[in-house]
Amino acid sequence: MTIKLKDCKYDGEGTFKIADYPTSAKVSKEERAKYEELTAKNTQKMAELQDKLYAEGKEGVVILLQALDAAGKDSTIKHVMSGVNPQGVTVCSFKSPSSEELAHDYLWRAIKNLPKRGYIGLFNRSYYEDVLVVRVHEMQKGYAMPARTIDMPERRFFQKRFKQIRNFEEYLWDNGYRVLKIFLNVGQDEQKERFLARIDDESKNWKFSSSDLKERALWPKYMKAFEDTIGHTSTKQAPWYVIPADQKWYARYLVSEAVVDVLEACDPHYPEMPEEQVIHLADCKAQLLGEDGGDPKAAEAAKAAAPEAEAKPAKKAKKAGKKAKKAKKSDE
Repeated sequence: MTIKLKDCKYDGEGTFKIADYPTSAKVSKEERAKYEELTAKNTQKMAELQDKLYAEGKEGVVILLQALDAAGKDSTIKHVMSGVNPQGVTVCSFKSPSSEELAHDYLWRAIKNLPKRGYIGLFNRSYYEDVLVVRVHEMQKGYAMPARTIDMPERRFFQKRFKQIRNFEEYLWDNGYRVLKIFLNVGQDEQKERFLARIDDESKNWKFSSSDLKERALWPKYMKAFEDTIGHTSTKQAPWYVIPADQKWYARYLVSEAVVDVLEACDPHYPEMPEEQVIHLADCKAQLLGEDGGDPKAAEAAKAAAPEAEAKPAKKAKKAGKKAKKAKKSDE
């Protein structure tokens, strides 16, 4: 049975086990063209929805991608988000924190990179690095922080961070933001093949580092960290999507479905023009059509439209007045 987006979603109900989420959807290669076409259609839908989101400016969307090396984060962003307007998108890559970032709380760099409402913010990795990489490498032990904040068992330290992240995402929800959290779940064998491909292909050599192998050796620890993190930070408002990433083209399709879903949930609309502006536009149109001996009939029609637009508010006011009188009589 083909894996659908709903099969990838975990919203906090029940116990999360990463082993229950496959790394491959095992879709026949013969269907690749079909799903690439569906991804392209979704990209077009995204463009249309994003245009409305940007114009309305009421709600912001944060899309964050987490994954191990070679899972396809960069290529997913490149292919799935190719149709959106760059003017309404911000992109932030969360690399090793700078000295300035380390001098602040761990959510600081996420907060300062939040998009405006009306925008989409793409986080390539995210504040979740502070409960994943930090945990695997026990970095919290070296933090320049008061003993009361770090002198505790590891589990308690990260349980506190999970709570802080849940509260942060609830805060974003309450302030007009939706957070779409995607984990590209690549298999260990597939990662090996992709590493070998990077080594064999000179044009991809730059993507490979010997440190990738050191991180790969910590695979069991990372899987445990991801399982614990997803299990403790998934909520109804900010669920996780665990996407099978062994087949890149199918993973991109599922991610495109998730992005369209969150944009549709925003239900954006183009702003309605005030009545006065409608009248003004009708007048401007008449002037433009009448320039340099333009079409006189079209200009006259545009002029005629202005009084009609002007009459609308009066009609609405009259209708509202009648309703108010009727309501008053019924009260009496």
